[in-house]
Amino acid sequence: MITNLKTPGVYIDEVNAFPNSVVQVETAVPAFIGYTPQASYEGHSYLFKPVQITSMADFNAYFAYPTDPSTNVAPKQYSPVYYATQQKKKPEAGKSYVFNGEIYTIEPDPNTIYYLYNSVKLFFQNGGSTAYIVSVGTYGPGTGKPITPGSQIVNSNVQLADLTQGLQTLLKVPEVTMYVVPEATLLSTAENSTLMESMLMQNNTMQTAVSIFDIKGGREPDPIQWTDDIQTFRDNTGNNFLKYGVSYYPYLITTVVSSQEVDYTNLNGGDPTTLLPIVSPSSSPNTQAETIINSISGSTLTVEQNNQALIVASKSYSHLIGIVQKEMNTMPPSGVMAGVYTLVDSTRGVWVAPANVTPIGVTDLTLRIDSQEQENLNVDAVSGKSVNAIRYFNGQGVLVWGARTLDGNSQDWRYINVRRTVTMIEQSAKLALRAYVFAPNTASTWATVKSMLDNFLTNVWKEGALQGSKAADAFSVQVGLGSTMTAQDILDGYLRVTMLLAVSHPAEFIVLTVEQQLAKS
Repeated sequence: MITNLKTPGVYIDEVNAFPNSVVQVETAVPAFIGYTPQASYEGHSYLFKPVQITSMADFNAYFAYPTDPSTNVAPKQYSPVYYATQQKKKPEAGKSYVFNGEIYTIEPDPNTIYYLYNSVKLFFQNGGSTAYIVSVGTYGPGTGKPITPGSQIVNSNVQLADLTQGLQTLLKVPEVTMYVVPEATLLSTAENSTLMESMLMQNNTMQTAVSIFDIKGGREPDPIQWTDDIQTFRDNTGNNFLKYGVSYYPYLITTVVSSQEVDYTNLNGGDPTTLLPIVSPSSSPNTQAETIINSISGSTLTVEQNNQALIVASKSYSHLIGIVQKEMNTMPPSGVMAGVYTLVDSTRGVWVAPANVTPIGVTDLTLRIDSQEQENLNVDAVSGKSVNAIRYFNGQGVLVWGARTLDGNSQDWRYINVRRTVTMIEQSAKLALRAYVFAPNTASTWATVKSMLDNFLTNVWKEGALQGSKAADAFSVQVGLGSTMTAQDILDGYLRVTMLLAVSHPAEFIVLTVEQQLAKS
């Protein structure tokens, strides 16, 4: 109301008829923390600086090797090294292959294995839109030797201190809603445990994001003892803030790495002559392949041209390249799941469980789990830590077949869509209520706040996030003296608002009852 009028006349006083509105916050903004090919743009370093991207083109601008100006060709952004090693007998653990009657193992140099680049590609392939990248370093030197067949990959270039520092940079980026660290499984078991507990602790501090975890051992699980990896994971995630964590198992076999990205530079340290016993053994020489290999060092042809010639000349070499390509395409599921979350959020809503969805670019799994085996993953009576299975179904392919948080025994926070829906409502309301931080703590303000939140929650209910045949059954907003506040609260400057929500839960177990009855006529 206009006051202190001293001059006669007509004055207009416009009064707002409607309260401020609550704008729903973004729900699918992951932050990928890890190692990149490089981390500079226009002469500025972007190490330990969260960078917002919306496409792989944005990623490449900041973090990819630049295109060679003379050839206009970009180098391979990720080029791990694998060693084809002849064995006297089949190893007790791990995979082995037979070439020309001889047993070989094909295992990686652990210090050349990184997951972030291809995880970001899979994120965008699966519906991802906006993401943050926190580069904590660039690729380090290799060891020059493979891992022991069947052992876990531990990359000594991947440092817990780097990943922890990258995680802490997100304390100043509250819009991030998911933490994804694909290279966490390249740490030792103890360091991986420390990182996961730190992520959950920061989730609880920020109250804006959840962490998507991968499980060590999922790359090459033992067909019998794979449950040991699950138990190790449960033993090493702690017992605090589990409602903010979610995990998926096993690793995925993808198509993210094309055949053009694999060649002899990915084998045995890049020396093609070491492949001669495979492509041209003394028992069955292949002179054409041998000639190509011996001429590579002085050849004017490109690596791609020489590689294609070898593939045509030698079936053994083509088979070898195919094996390495499959190994490079074996990926932890966290990047894919961040894309799936984004896709489900944008098409159906954050309140819909991100499950029963076919991930794009995934052809198979490192382990096919059946219904009986999933029982102990989905429900664990001892720790209560649920692990979501990704399964293969005949005729349907690969499906995400779980939607639980690590707090699997909690009636409140068992489901990931419930956790993320409540986070969305909390953060949306929090941002809207900032407008009333210094408003008078009176009935007028209380009525405005209640009206604003009622309108917001009514819209959320109409979209299906809250259950109830009418709005009054789905939620209630309480604010006022005698209901949420005492006189002392008002004197102390507290305006307390209580929201009661009936969040929709997924129908995880559908029971169909069939009973026979006698004919009525």
